[in-house]
Amino acid sequence: MKKIAVILVLFFVAFFAGAQEKNINYNPNAKKDTTKKSIKCAAVGKIGSANVRINYYSPGVRGRIIWGGVVPLDEVWVTGAHSATNIEISKAFRIGNKTIPAGKYAIFTIPSKTEWIFILNKNYDQHLTDDYDAKDDIIRLKVKPVALAKPLERLQYFVGNNRISVGWDKVKIDVPVTIVN
Repeated sequence: MKKIAVILVLFFVAFFAGAQEKNINYNPNAKKDTTKKSIKCAAVGKIGSANVRINYYSPGVRGRIIWGGVVPLDEVWVTGAHSATNIEISKAFRIGNKTIPAGKYAIFTIPSKTEWIFILNKNYDQHLTDDYDAKDDIIRLKVKPVALAKPLERLQYFVGNNRISVGWDKVKIDVPVTIVN
């Protein structure tokens, strides 16, 4: 009887975990949507031999001014919506000249007109920037934003080609990532 109960519990856990995974959007810009809410998204891929997953909420432009409007310039931004965007990497990696152990981290940025600061922070489980503390920053890296050929209605992360990228509206940044073997 105990075995049956354990099997049933495992089945329900697996079933509901799979059902939750279905609510995640992997390409928020694939089709036109009409929702006004920020949608739950993930970007998954490989960099070298490491598995990478970025979990985030994707806000939409919806006719608004994004840079210097919805997103203030020169302030720490959660680089998503609702809660801190988090990244999980299965192997040690390097950003800039800093080697970082495999694990889960929060992504923040400080956007400005000519240069952004990409921030990787230890506290991956936080609400927006409410709990953000610079003392938990692992690295800050200056990156140049580039203009997108075609605007993205929804914020979107990308993984691959030895980098992670995030684009929204008319701008994208790329952050080079090297896996440490």
